[in-house]
Amino acid sequence: MKIVLIVLLIIVVIGVVFLGRNIYFVESAFNKTPAGSIEIKTIPESKVLISGIKGNYYNTKNILFRNLFNYIQDNQVSMTVPVEAEIDSSKMKFYLGNKDKAKELPDRANVRVETVPGRTVVSIGIRGAYSKDNFDKAFTKLESWLKENTQYVQGGDAYGIFWDAPFMPWFLKRSEVHIPVTKREG
Repeated sequence: MKIVLIVLLIIVVIGVVFLGRNIYFVESAFNKTPAGSIEIKTIPESKVLISGIKGNYYNTKNILFRNLFNYIQDNQVSMTVPVEAEIDSSKMKFYLGNKDKAKELPDRANVRVETVPGRTVVSIGIRGAYSKDNFDKAFTKLESWLKENTQYVQGGDAYGIFWDAPFMPWFLKRSEVHIPVTKREG
């Protein structure tokens, strides 16, 4: 009986992993930064859906995700990856895919439609839980990188990028921390 339960548990875990991965064979707004790597990359101008409330993101993320998920279902918007989160101002952004960018989408009380300009960022890839602790550790590594790479200057607040579904096991989740940068002149 114990072996049967272990086999069933393994099947369930494998199913969740593959289901989670298959759901995200969807359009991506930009490429992932590999886990453990730091890179400079350009995020293209994007049309996004934004939900925000007062508080720190890690205390409000489920409300924000639910607001955006309900909006995309109500307006027949395709799922894309990743989602972006401003941590201190508690905002979550959902990138619109190419087929949805031309749609006339209405603002709601809890979701706005905006175009955000392209930007250059220094990015670090993370594997593991979407937690404040993991975000803070990655942010500290990016701060150290910026001190060593003085040709770049921080141009805005750090934010999180989340690639996987909420039901993905924590040890498989992929995320990033981005800091907007500009190249130092001279």
